Amino acid sequence: MDWATTAIISAAAMAVVNIVDSHLITKRMPSFRAFLLPVGVMHMFSALLIFFIFPFPENAGIVPVLAAIASGILRTSAVIIMLYQLKQSEVSEVIPIVYTSPIFVAMLAAPLLGESLSLLRWVAILTVVTGAVLVSVRRTPLGATNWHHRVFFLLLVSSLLFALGDIASKYALQYISFWNGYSLAAFCLAGTFLIMSLSGPVWREVRDMSRRNSSLGILACNELLAQAGIILSFWAIQRGPVSLVSTIIGSRPVFVVLFSLALGQAFPRFLVRITSWRMLLVRLGGTLLIFGGIALIYLT
Repeated sequence: MDWATTAIISAAAMAVVNIVDSHLITKRMPSFRAFLLPVGVMHMFSALLIFFIFPFPENAGIVPVLAAIASGILRTSAVIIMLYQLKQSEVSEVIPIVYTSPIFVAMLAAPLLGESLSLLRWVAILTVVTGAVLVSVRRTPLGATNWHHRVFFLLLVSSLLFALGDIASKYALQYISFWNGYSLAAFCLAGTFLIMSLSGPVWREVRDMSRRNSSLGILACNELLAQAGIILSFWAIQRGPVSLVSTIIGSRPVFVVLFSLALGQAFPRFLVRITSWRMLLVRLGGTLLIFGGIALIYLT
């Protein structure tokens, strides 16, 4: 399986994760920190397991390890912003803005990593980003279309942090394996989540929550899928040009919108439904642009 196909599978898997995260945060978990606690525990367990199964190369050097840790910190910061906004906004509005990160990756990869892109591949990246922004358009109660500026710029910060994390990962993965990169990223994420949530009130919230067993079961399955998606993304970053891998992974909004629409029809109470046909058409137009951009990457 090549790096491009792997990146698409990762994007689809993480789209499912984002949708289920949104459902858990808004519908089932008693608070944001109560969501972070079991997620942190699961990722800490997987980080420890991978760390001991796949040791670091003896000649890896300290700089690549520090770069991998920096990547983990940057990604964790981006994830926290994204997850917090998932509690405030619809998932199909949040994810497209976050995944404008390929444009930042493309701009940084040339001077920092020496990657070069043809004109057609620049067109492909801009097409994907334009499609992502279109998918993020929302409709006000008065019928106007706009961007929620404060949310947009906050999520743009998340996008930039993801991009910097990708750049740092690409550098580190030239010296360590993608398993090593994943374990350090998981340690950073799990440690941060646990620090934010390890307190008596949060433990009691999780212990006393309604539908606890079913909710934690859904969360556990979702986090296993998240770990698989993250590992696949590291595998793809290690083997392909980071600017193009990031662009393909940035197609996640396509899957979020399509999966959200399907779930909205099958299970109306699972997520907030997209009720405006005009907004639906705009988002589908953005989706087509994203598909077109990815097709250009494959063809060039």
